Amino acid sequence: MAKEELIEFEGLVTEILPDTRYRVKLDTGHEIIAYTAGKMKKNRIKTLAGDRVIVEMSPYDLEKGRIIFRHKDDRPAAARPPVRQQFRRR
Repeated sequence: MAKEELIEFEGLVTEILPDTRYRVKLDTGHEIIAYTAGKMKKNRIKTLAGDRVIVEMSPYDLEKGRIIFRHKDDRPAAARPPVRQQFRRR
């Protein structure tokens, strides 16, 4: 197996930990510690508890991973936070 080969799993964020780390329960039943990928930080994609995510992991260490994608959830409009109104100075 080459060094560049990574394994992707889908899971659910169960807990937000300090230092931008997350506890993720994978669909296989395992729990891991994951951190946010650099592109998600760059694009300011927020991850909350209860979000479905895709995690990539090295085959050498199956206890840690990197969150590379957050699925958009289908929350009803009432559950979303209100949109802030923009005000202009004249």
